Amino acid sequence: MRLGVLDVGSNTVHLLVVDAHPGARPLPAHSHKAELRLAELLDEDGAIGEHGVDRLIATISDALQAAEDKGVEAVLPFATSAVREATNAEAVIARVTEETGVDLAVLTGDEEARLTFLAARRWFGWSAGRLLVLDIGGGSLEIAYGLDEEPDREASLPLGAGRLTGSWLPGDPPEPTDVKALRRHIRAEIARIVHEFTRFGPPDHVVATSKTFKQLARIAGAARSAEGLYVERVLTRKALEEWVPRLSAMTVEERSELPGVSEGRASQLLAGALVAEAAMDLFGVEELEICPWALREGVILRRLDHLPPG
Repeated sequence: MRLGVLDVGSNTVHLLVVDAHPGARPLPAHSHKAELRLAELLDEDGAIGEHGVDRLIATISDALQAAEDKGVEAVLPFATSAVREATNAEAVIARVTEETGVDLAVLTGDEEARLTFLAARRWFGWSAGRLLVLDIGGGSLEIAYGLDEEPDREASLPLGAGRLTGSWLPGDPPEPTDVKALRRHIRAEIARIVHEFTRFGPPDHVVATSKTFKQLARIAGAARSAEGLYVERVLTRKALEEWVPRLSAMTVEERSELPGVSEGRASQLLAGALVAEAAMDLFGVEELEICPWALREGVILRRLDHLPPG
């Protein structure tokens, strides 16, 4: 069957169309993406303003049309931290449903972590052993650890690259004092929960998902996306530690000229790099591997798991 996953994230609204069947690998058929930056459309009270809701509805409507054009049988719509944390989330969801017919499921941070972990487990298989999975989104950092398809421990922290950039790094390039303050904040947040994971013992394999990690790996020398899904892509802590001060000194325009860095994401790359560096350092990770599958694939896999056989 042809499924569409509609992901309303902090940065983008992304429709991923796949051909999926129980027991088979979901095959991507189409991708429709629009930058919305919901996290930046919140007003001073933390609500998504009228203009933001109008843009969200228009963007979702465009995605639904794309899904129809591609012959999608069912759309699986969900939203993450930007909608989840909006003070008017219920009103926004109600209006989206009323005007588009989409019943937008709002995932908790822990649900995001569990579904992302499922996708990573299915990609790497049982032979990968105990997985530690890290995912940096626009609004939050998700961490999950475990041996099975359900993690033994998961956590979601308000350390998304978009959120931190807007709150902590106003300059272009940012002031060194602002970078230092953000670095201290990130490390204090992560340090509070590290023991909840390390008590299970060291992981056998450390995995990262998300656009932020993919871009960091690319500027550190990993293969281009054009070289295919099955090329191993790794990011070392040593490379990241070398890149953080360089990114700190760059303007957004200069970052956007780096290999694999999109113009829309360039402003968030430094904050994302600080989160990645802190997580790798505090969890004692020297090297991690980039996983092509993440939250959207996890949503698809969970749906397929609940379909009747036949």
